Amino acid sequence: MKRKEDSAAPRAPRAKAASGDQAAPATITKEQVLRVFSDKPTDVIAYRQLSRRLGVTTKEQREEVFEHLRALKKSGVLTLITNDEYRLTDPTAMLAATAPPSSKKRRPDDNTPVPAKPSRSVQAEFGNDPVVHRRRGAGFDFPSDELRPETRRRQDSGGDTITGTVALATDKFAFVVSEESESDVRVFTDRLKFAMHGDTVRLRLRGSRDGRPVGDVVEVLKRVRPEVVGRLQVQGGIGFVKPDNRKMYFDVFVPFENLHGANHGEKVLVRITEFPENDAGRSPVGEVVRSFGQAGANEAEINAIMAEFGLPFEFPHEVEVESEAISDRISEDEISRRRDFRHITTFTIDPADAKDFDDALSIQKLENGNWEIGVHIADVTHYVKPGTELEREAKHRATSVYLVDRVIPMLPERLSNGLCSLRPNEDKLTFSAVFELDENGKLYESWFGKTIIHSDRRFAYEEAQERIEGLEADYTAEIQLMNNIAKKLCAKRFKQGAISFETQEVKFKLDAEGKPLGVYVKERKDAHKMIEEFMLLANRKVAEFVFRLKSRKPRFTMVYRVHEAPDPDRLQTFALFAKKFGHDLDLSNPKKLSTELNDLSTEVIGRPEQNVIQTLAVRTMSKAIYTTEPLGHFGLAFDHYSHFTSPIRRYPDMMAHRLLEHYLEGGKNVEVAPVEEECKHSSEREKLAASAERASIKYKQVEFMSEVIGETFTGVVSGLTERGMYVEIEENKCEGMVRLSEIPGDFFELDKDNYRIVGQRTKRIIQFGDELQVVVKAANLLDRTIDFELVDNRPDSVKQREQQQRRENSKPRGYRPERSGGRPGGGDKGKRRR
Repeated sequence: MKRKEDSAAPRAPRAKAASGDQAAPATITKEQVLRVFSDKPTDVIAYRQLSRRLGVTTKEQREEVFEHLRALKKSGVLTLITNDEYRLTDPTAMLAATAPPSSKKRRPDDNTPVPAKPSRSVQAEFGNDPVVHRRRGAGFDFPSDELRPETRRRQDSGGDTITGTVALATDKFAFVVSEESESDVRVFTDRLKFAMHGDTVRLRLRGSRDGRPVGDVVEVLKRVRPEVVGRLQVQGGIGFVKPDNRKMYFDVFVPFENLHGANHGEKVLVRITEFPENDAGRSPVGEVVRSFGQAGANEAEINAIMAEFGLPFEFPHEVEVESEAISDRISEDEISRRRDFRHITTFTIDPADAKDFDDALSIQKLENGNWEIGVHIADVTHYVKPGTELEREAKHRATSVYLVDRVIPMLPERLSNGLCSLRPNEDKLTFSAVFELDENGKLYESWFGKTIIHSDRRFAYEEAQERIEGLEADYTAEIQLMNNIAKKLCAKRFKQGAISFETQEVKFKLDAEGKPLGVYVKERKDAHKMIEEFMLLANRKVAEFVFRLKSRKPRFTMVYRVHEAPDPDRLQTFALFAKKFGHDLDLSNPKKLSTELNDLSTEVIGRPEQNVIQTLAVRTMSKAIYTTEPLGHFGLAFDHYSHFTSPIRRYPDMMAHRLLEHYLEGGKNVEVAPVEEECKHSSEREKLAASAERASIKYKQVEFMSEVIGETFTGVVSGLTERGMYVEIEENKCEGMVRLSEIPGDFFELDKDNYRIVGQRTKRIIQFGDELQVVVKAANLLDRTIDFELVDNRPDSVKQREQQQRRENSKPRGYRPERSGGRPGGGDKGKRRR
């Protein structure tokens, strides 16, 4: 149905909903998959690389590729190296079968023997940050850096050199990521030449170990950020800085003249001025750039976290000047170019303490009985123009960062909380996705374009939730109607294969000085889910609209949010893990994978292993990234998905706005390479922001637990290493370690294949997900660690403790035993915190 409002937007033509009349995708055959490997028989090929070479674009084709990989691995043709990387099991035979008589001389690694099948350890299956081996060096076996005879011959001959970027994995080794190598190259830290995370290096390949190439850094070509954050230790007039980052493998020496007034025990930022050339035993030399104050203090620690991750403390002066110079006046000429929604019921729903309102919803009933729901997004790109300092700073930051006690915004406050924020009772410029839906959530029409709105009401989530639950007040009918439609959209999404696993979000109640008064898990209610569903709808339909603007390749360039399907072997390992808790996953049919995972998600709700299972399930999935490749979103079950709805806090959304506006105005295709580079940068900044946020949460958790030393809590085993077991407290999600050597009455060893520890004398078994009681023994703010003692609450142990207590009470005053074995049972003082 054509509506009279459509004529008010000459620059934004209406886009109809997809009809689904596209041609069926081409089938990917097993022979095509095998051909990719046979073309380069000695190479390790990741699933993502394989998909690009095969031209995979649809969900059906991805499922076919996974089926072929599983079949080829089962038949012994392919070997899984690690994660989603495969190689031919017998590359020598393939070379002999395919090489012409006068073939070129083989590369040195062509004679490298096929590695034995890698161990099924959780480290190999779940990447660098698994649940079982979370902490630096914990549970890993670092062999001496001695290679096979074939590798030594290659090293003697000089080896190949490549250029790549350093990614520190632990304080023992790093990976060098290079476009010249199909697989990341492992480099042990004593051969890194003091290269740091993100540095560009020239690397000599030295062969392989466990199926992964190994090398040495020959030269550091570019140092991205030669700065370290850590605790300053001063003795005899000279200082050393011990890095906070546990992946850093060296301390920094600071001469007296470079201390610049910094004192012992302070958190500092030190810039490295001299790297040892040929002596790995010496420490780099640096100078103190900034002192944050005594380690352990709130401001010192949070500022140190910001500096550790390279987060900015303020905006450059020229950026602030530009933002202040922008007029807040909206001209009549600008209004005339936009579709006017100021007369339609519109409101925002955000957290109670939010200041940047970047999305609003409007609703009106149409003449045909359907509903028009508008998703209105702050028109940031109207104010932030290409080539300005504002634009350059936003592109560099790429995302806002949400630490526990502060926000580091992508845009200055003048824009984020002022000009662009969709505050109530003000005219605001927006970029909108408008949908015609019926009450069952069926979509009839979609429209995209520039708009102007006037928000009638600002709701906190709690206020909207009260109306959903029946409170009769302003806009109750509208919110309840939209909530019912959102539930229909959600049900349809899960029917199509969306995954329901979610990680729990920890929130803090802070006093005026930032000290945590309480820790709780954020609860997602219907009001949150309602907003989420309409944002998902807008993001999805914007991506589909641009994708279908051109039927032939190359398609129009767009920023997509991509989440690829998980590797089958990692899923199999996860299924074995879940089986330990009595949960069976049937992975035989890839088309029913989402159903199996969602059923498991429902089964574990309320059970002790819920958070462990859900966290590991999320880690089993691929990581979502920004890219120009329309590979779909596995977790949401969308063939095409973008980020359009948060341009105040995400630069990719600004990119999507510019591209959509360009195409709506009839613009030609945009060059893909620069957009892809910006996508890559945004993905990296997003990852860095997440790490900083986790670090601030961990610090506040330790600070909170430092006030409850000696108290008893109920927790769940969340991680296991050879040194100890990690226990996560159920009520506040704070995690600490119980050292195996301190568990009384037995000697426990790690059985990593079965995710458990076993007592050598009593044969007692403690495994993932077991519920235990622990006493808070210590909370170290400097190292951000929590130590627990196990309260052994087995009936026989309780009886023994009671008998021991009676014996102690019956002894005369002043009695001291000749030898003391410590407090029986690991201590039971304190009460469970509620």
